Amino acid sequence: MPSYVITGASRGIGFEFTRQLSADLKNVVFALVRNKSTSKQLYELKRKNIHILEADITDKKALINAAQAVSKITNGTLDFLINNAAWTNDQRQNLTLDAYEDQDLLEEDLIKSFTINVVGVVHTINAFLPLLHKGEVKKVITLSSGAADVEATLQLGFAANAAYSISKAALNMAVAKYATQYKKDGFVFLALSPGLVNTSGGPLPEEVNKAQIALFSQIKPDFEGAITPEESVKLQLEVINKWTVVDTGAFVSLHGNKEWL
Repeated sequence: MPSYVITGASRGIGFEFTRQLSADLKNVVFALVRNKSTSKQLYELKRKNIHILEADITDKKALINAAQAVSKITNGTLDFLINNAAWTNDQRQNLTLDAYEDQDLLEEDLIKSFTINVVGVVHTINAFLPLLHKGEVKKVITLSSGAADVEATLQLGFAANAAYSISKAALNMAVAKYATQYKKDGFVFLALSPGLVNTSGGPLPEEVNKAQIALFSQIKPDFEGAITPEESVKLQLEVINKWTVVDTGAFVSLHGNKEWL
């Protein structure tokens, strides 16, 4: 029975990973959330193979407790860790590095992005490594972003959402470091971009959709707009299932290449 831990599982892409993976009753799925009381969607699935655990990825003690809870159910093993939880400041994501009126807010965004998107993921991996060592599959999947790709950034002239992009680029290096260390043990580490996904739960405002199409059609002329979490996760799982230790440490898109959309 393959076992999965998914962080940030209460909504969006994390919820969709949980939903799709738990549809196969042979899978044992552990959904990590910051607050069980706001995880209504997960409880509404009513699937016995889903175990909902409370842990903020910036809380080392909570992560260790979650790993212990998983261990009791799986007899000390784990096959897949999917690092989905992340943070971006939605109110300031359109700002460039020199556009902050208050430099303290710039520093706040940079530090919080790094603390959650990099340090939090590192703590999560470290908490579950002992279980992964004993697992059969040993796959650690970390959701990154096309915004972390230097070449795409330069090609698009995309200077906004700087704090988030910088943190995700750093995260890719963390993935590479783990991959280098654990390749000999058969681990597969992968930084995976989910594409441009509409996680709002409804249609995007028309002006937002038009702006995204105008920007991203520069690198994908047939780009029609953001995809749904369902579409994204389906494609991501295809990549996850086929990826091997030969290419551990890679940073790829949901298509298994450098096509970010």
